[in-house]
Amino acid sequence: MANYLISLCLLVSLLHVSTLCKIPATEFHLKGDYIIGGLFNIHQTSSSVYQRIPEAIDCSSQSFILSNYQKFQWMRFSVEEINNSTNLLPNVSLGYDIFDHCSDVQSFPDILNLISVNGLIQPFEKSTNKLPKAIAVVGPFSSTDTLTAAPFFMVDLIPMVSYGASSSVFSEKARFPSFLRTVHPSKDVIEVIVNIVLHFKWSWVAFLNSDNDFGIDGRDSFMKRIKDTEICLAYTKNVNDNTNYVHMFKQIESQGINVIIVFAPESTVEALMDSAINLNVTDKVWIAGDTWSLNKQLQKEKGIKKIGTILGVSQPLVKIPGFDHFIYSAKSQIHCDNTAQPKFCCSFLNTEDILTVDSSFSFHVYTAVYAIAHALHNALKCGNGHCDSNITVCPHIILTELKKSNFTLLNRKIQFDEYGDPRFGSYSLVFWNTTGDAEEIGFYKYQSDDFFINNSKIQWHMNETVPTSFCSPECPKGFVKKQDGIHKCCFICEICLNGTYVNSTEDPYNCLPCKDTQWSEPGSTSCSLRAVEYIPFTDSGAILIMVGAWVFVGLTLATSVVFAINYNTPVVKSAGGPMCFLILGCLTLCTVSVFFYFDKPTMSFCVLRFLPFVLFYTVCLACFVVRSFQIVCIFKIAAKFPKLYIWWMKYHGQWLVITVTFVTQALLLLISYFNHPPYPYNDTFWYPDKIVLNCDIDFCGILMAVVLLVTLCSLCFIFSYMGKDLPKNYNEAKAITFCLFLLTLTWIVSSTVFMLYRGKYIQILSALAILFSIYSFLLSYFLPKCYIIIFQSHKNTQQYFQGLIQNYTKTISQ
Repeated sequence: MANYLISLCLLVSLLHVSTLCKIPATEFHLKGDYIIGGLFNIHQTSSSVYQRIPEAIDCSSQSFILSNYQKFQWMRFSVEEINNSTNLLPNVSLGYDIFDHCSDVQSFPDILNLISVNGLIQPFEKSTNKLPKAIAVVGPFSSTDTLTAAPFFMVDLIPMVSYGASSSVFSEKARFPSFLRTVHPSKDVIEVIVNIVLHFKWSWVAFLNSDNDFGIDGRDSFMKRIKDTEICLAYTKNVNDNTNYVHMFKQIESQGINVIIVFAPESTVEALMDSAINLNVTDKVWIAGDTWSLNKQLQKEKGIKKIGTILGVSQPLVKIPGFDHFIYSAKSQIHCDNTAQPKFCCSFLNTEDILTVDSSFSFHVYTAVYAIAHALHNALKCGNGHCDSNITVCPHIILTELKKSNFTLLNRKIQFDEYGDPRFGSYSLVFWNTTGDAEEIGFYKYQSDDFFINNSKIQWHMNETVPTSFCSPECPKGFVKKQDGIHKCCFICEICLNGTYVNSTEDPYNCLPCKDTQWSEPGSTSCSLRAVEYIPFTDSGAILIMVGAWVFVGLTLATSVVFAINYNTPVVKSAGGPMCFLILGCLTLCTVSVFFYFDKPTMSFCVLRFLPFVLFYTVCLACFVVRSFQIVCIFKIAAKFPKLYIWWMKYHGQWLVITVTFVTQALLLLISYFNHPPYPYNDTFWYPDKIVLNCDIDFCGILMAVVLLVTLCSLCFIFSYMGKDLPKNYNEAKAITFCLFLLTLTWIVSSTVFMLYRGKYIQILSALAILFSIYSFLLSYFLPKCYIIIFQSHKNTQQYFQGLIQNYTKTISQ
């Protein structure tokens, strides 16, 4: 306990001394032929400093910042090194006027001093040959300080070369024409941070930034950069002295955020981290900006390891020879201005403290001074160990030469782009290891856009496994994300249905339809080609059906020959006489449709599948209708309506009906095909993984043709039924009725199968239905008569038929 109290007293004493630390005035000024101004916030005011009267603030009474004091020493070292060189500015000496710029609103005397002409503030006039005190200015460090100071220098185009102001606004040359910087703008640091987040696939992050121009610009750049990425900004906060850290960390914890990006200066981060430690915030990944990623004080802070894993983006440390010797030499010459109060003099600073403090921006200060020196070198036309001292060097001339900078410094090529931003440089990626050091684990190079992280060097707080940070877990393969709320990272997963797929790399939020020639199962990430199915001519089923069609043609020809030979016999006459040949011919033409149900369908194939069968089968049915009607007339109507019978025989009514029916059906089919011709199409509806090549027929268009067929079948059945009691061997009506029964049964079965099955074998079924339809007439009507003609010739006589008719007449009369 005693040791703890002693340490606490020493810490308080050190803070008190560092707060009142005064730097000898001799360190701020150096005479020379040309003066470079310097603005360094060696001390820093807090936001609670207020004044009631307009007076400059005493910076030495404010908080002392050791790292900024080191930057101040880097400028002094750079000028001294240039003056000691005989190559860059021979016979010319550089001087400096450096000011402790501790406030962005109360440190204007130093700015006015630098732009003054002989101690006066007046508009610059070339004709008077009066030049401002400084040819260029190095600094300030922060974006906020630069925003307030820059307008004073922009008026007379006095170059400002900042070593730390990274706000993107300074790239606007219309507002800041004479501003350049040796540090990359915030958007470049943000680019590296975003690459880190993407590398570890974190999508749910918090962004804490300082409540000033630097922090707000970083936040805006981050939001702009992640717009088209998978990263969601779950929480953001402007951090300042009045921030309620308890409430802030509760919100972060309640939203399940495990990755926190902190984009703020050291002083703000130190307060933030102290609060995180005290509030027992644990198991987080912290990503540090370049302003604090190498902060040695925080790395040694007690409890810093408990808050989680700290990764960072840092300026690469460049070893510049001679600085250590310069500091040792400078400290040995420092003496206190007020010997009565030595504790208020900065001589208490240990040289090792200065050398070991975070030196992230040392090379940028060094480069800024050398860039001005090289610009002066070019303006004075230095060469061969001599500079032209007769040339009047104005600030705008130095600005022109600065923009054209092209020199090598410590093996690095120094150039500026059209916005005054550096073309050189890179970033290091660091990890705060268990020993309290910032270990380099990767890099990011601007010119090549080369990004690398050595994952094996990172010791995660989650037992060597990379922590996760997401609002919703990733969807399984084949599922799309449906946004749930305002953040795209918060979603529910929905499976893609068959016929669709999800491409997670291009569009994880929508199921994309497969092409007509492709298919997919539910939950697919790609589509597969559909199997194209049709019945080729070489298919065994097709061959059997085509053989059956040719057999039918052979049978109809044989039947026609038999009927032709026995044309004048009673059996042939009772069967229809010449009408039999018309029926046999039409049945033969119906077989034409069978052959077009196979192979790949074309427009002509689709027409010939339906047209020949419907047209010629209509003629067949019309013949059977008139044949049935004639049978009824002969045996029943002739006696009751003799005039009707005479008219029918005189004008050949049977041929008139057949002709009218044929012409009507032909017109109906022509009209239907003209309006909606059948065409081949790929049937993808019934089978998701197949394309069944088929013909699309407009059934509404052919409805009237089908109605005509059904009407003929109905009339044929009615007339046949009316003659069911005719003589047995003369009863053609019974044969026709049986044919119609087979026809009806065939198409009922076909229609039922067609409704239940739509595969490629539906073509075989359709062809088979046509064969059954035509075979029903041939087998049930014609072959029995051929059998009588060939094997029962005694029944094929006039006497036999007259006997049947006489017996039937006697039966009716009784």
